[in-house]
Amino acid sequence: MRVYVPLTLSGLAAVHGAGEIGPGPLTAYAVTPGLREWYVSDDIEELEYAALTRAASASLRLIAGRPDETRRRVVVALDVPDGAVTADPDRVQDASSLGEVRVADAVALSKAAAVHVDADGAEEDVAAAAAALGAAADRGDDDARSTVDGAEDHELLWFGIQEIPGLIA
Repeated sequence: MRVYVPLTLSGLAAVHGAGEIGPGPLTAYAVTPGLREWYVSDDIEELEYAALTRAASASLRLIAGRPDETRRRVVVALDVPDGAVTADPDRVQDASSLGEVRVADAVALSKAAAVHVDADGAEEDVAAAAAALGAAADRGDDDARSTVDGAEDHELLWFGIQEIPGLIA
């Protein structure tokens, strides 16, 4: 099963140094029945993109909670056995957790299929979105929501795991 783990650039550096993403349980995003129902598509590529997008939003929340963090969203795509992934039954109906899963144990970085990271040019919009999260955007402020959407307009770039040293340098 392909899962998408939200990180930050400093988190990616730590993962690279450790050689694994962990410890478990890890919060990740995947194509779940709830995500399928919400997205209303049978196209697996579209569904995986939706899961990636959910992970990018979670990465933005990580960034927002860390003022010294580089303002670039990071998502690692991992391939894990189906049995290693569970959904939290208490959150299945929660719209904010669509596609959210738990990976039981740490996963070797060698299992990563790719790393997705914002381009340098997205930093200003990501910084504004991180500042708008929480109080304003989560309470329904339309201007703050628009600011968050501005970061989501940036496509994450694809990198192979061998490119991680260049990303974290």
